[in-house]
Amino acid sequence: MKLVTADQMRRIDQLSAEAGVGTDVLMENAGLAVAQESWMALGTLEGRRIVVLAGPGNNGGDGLVAARYLHEWGAAVQVYLLKPRSEDDANYRRLLEGEVSVECAEDDGDFAKLDAALAEADLVVDALLGTGAARPIGGRLAELLSRLARARSRPQPPTLLAVDVPSGLNSDTGAVDPMTVAADHTVTLGCSKVGLHTHPGVRYAGRVQVVEIGIPPELTDDLPYELMTASGVRALLPERPPDANKGTFGRVLVVAGSENYVGAAHLAAAGAHRVGAGLVTLACPRSLHPVIASGLTEATYLPLPEEEGGLAREAADHVLRAVKGYQVLLLGCGLGQRGATQSFVRGVLFSLPDDPPPTVVVDADGLNALARTPGWWRELKAPAIVTPHPGEMSRLSGRPAAAIQADRLGCAVEYAREWEKTVVLKGAHTVVASPDGRASLSPFANPALASGGTGDVLAGAVAGFLAQGLSPFQAAVCGVYVHAAAGNEARREMGDAGPVAGDLLPLLPRAIKDLKTM
Repeated sequence: MKLVTADQMRRIDQLSAEAGVGTDVLMENAGLAVAQESWMALGTLEGRRIVVLAGPGNNGGDGLVAARYLHEWGAAVQVYLLKPRSEDDANYRRLLEGEVSVECAEDDGDFAKLDAALAEADLVVDALLGTGAARPIGGRLAELLSRLARARSRPQPPTLLAVDVPSGLNSDTGAVDPMTVAADHTVTLGCSKVGLHTHPGVRYAGRVQVVEIGIPPELTDDLPYELMTASGVRALLPERPPDANKGTFGRVLVVAGSENYVGAAHLAAAGAHRVGAGLVTLACPRSLHPVIASGLTEATYLPLPEEEGGLAREAADHVLRAVKGYQVLLLGCGLGQRGATQSFVRGVLFSLPDDPPPTVVVDADGLNALARTPGWWRELKAPAIVTPHPGEMSRLSGRPAAAIQADRLGCAVEYAREWEKTVVLKGAHTVVASPDGRASLSPFANPALASGGTGDVLAGAVAGFLAQGLSPFQAAVCGVYVHAAAGNEARREMGDAGPVAGDLLPLLPRAIKDLKTM
């Protein structure tokens, strides 16, 4: 599903007008769609009381059109204007001609009329602010929203339906003004907005319904942002021909593990296997080999030489010789951050063969080693996917973690372009960004995945899809979606507290099966 920012939506509106689809047509279609969704939210309009809160801009105009239709269909409609509208406004004039009840905040000094309307309302339409609003909410609008919030807190509150976005929600980042009131439904127009699908905005949007309003479809075909969907991911899943052998599905070399993080190596290698990679070899410190091999019998092994303090200097040479036989290198899970290990990481990543190079997935301590190398992205010449959580992204980019979280999509897109690497910015609603400007946003946020080791499983899954021939962007999208779907299944079976990373492994192939049979 395509997603847009406010600027992208403004551009689409401009191009629509140039194509002969003017604002009046879009507004009429939008208002009709809002009215239809309001009817569906209530189930019936007979005897129902609806309050339409309308702002001064186009969002308010959509609300006026919706009010007209709802009145014509038999609902008892009260329109409440934030500011007066001119009688030259055709939609306002048609309300007056249709004898729809209209009040204005400027004529309601103590908001008594608003309070009375909200007290009786079955449904409230929030058409106050649209996607272009950016300033903090204050004054009369803040008081209006405060009273709406009070009405929503009563034991039997009115249903709240927002037009395009809940008022005060940033459509680009998901940030919300303190005065924003959470909606039950958001009817978003033409294309869904990024901020409705990322935290904290997703908690305020309720059920999001995208409605067509007459925008020419070719104007949205090339939008670079999307929300991951089951159908979209299903179309990307690698084929599994009946005459295949293990070579058909690719070879992954996983370099992972240290004495303090034995499980990371197991989880990453098993994650690659569980999404369908044909052969997985685990390169781990020699002392860990018998420990890991006893529980991971499907992998082959490349034991690496050690010295006091970590991997020996010649360990990088072992990996560089071996990697020539693999399509994918996954490096970093649980390697630790000792000085010798960091030198090993750089020695491998900056010296990969180029005939052709493997595609690289860098995770965890691999990222930490890169973060200590100025201009690391220029030294890592192989095609690569980096999979940071916000703290790791902060170290890689030099940007504070809070700033990254405040604009996750924008940050991921910016650095994917700058580094010329695919970026998987992990967290609730994980973002996958490509160097060419495309980005895909996960629809999932799941506290059951907030435990150690789940990132290792994800890195393995991404590597496993890469081995089967997907592009870095496609493999990252499939890995993120299937991993999250497995997490949702774990949550359904065990709850949101208690599932551990190993629980995801048998659920990965089940998630893939479910996608294929939907």
